[in-house]
Amino acid sequence: MRLLNKYPFLPAILFFVFTTFLLCLPGSEFPTGRLFSIPQLDKAVHISFFTTLCLLFSFPLKKRLNNVSKIKQWFFIICLLGISYGIAIEFIQKNWIPNRSFELLDIVADSVGCLLALLISYRKFLPAK
Repeated sequence: MRLLNKYPFLPAILFFVFTTFLLCLPGSEFPTGRLFSIPQLDKAVHISFFTTLCLLFSFPLKKRLNNVSKIKQWFFIICLLGISYGIAIEFIQKNWIPNRSFELLDIVADSVGCLLALLISYRKFLPAK
């Protein structure tokens, strides 16, 4: 717990590295089988990754900032950065990752995840009125 007090964004940074690694895997590295043939599983994974990523960056702010308007501003910035990261990853996949392609629906799923995290952050991490 001391480590989290000293480095409150460490879980977010580690999860960012983990998701970047997974999102940049060549398409040929993906496992096949029954579980991976579920329709739209990919989109659910994108939503969960980006929700978790934005929440992990938002959570430490509730302890670090005491100005509600500043906290809201940072939650919104985190959401926008998450959406930008999702868009950038799609272009990286299209241009530099073998057997991967650009998917507009992945950007939509990433954005839904970021917006969901924003909503959760506003409801759960802001001080009660």
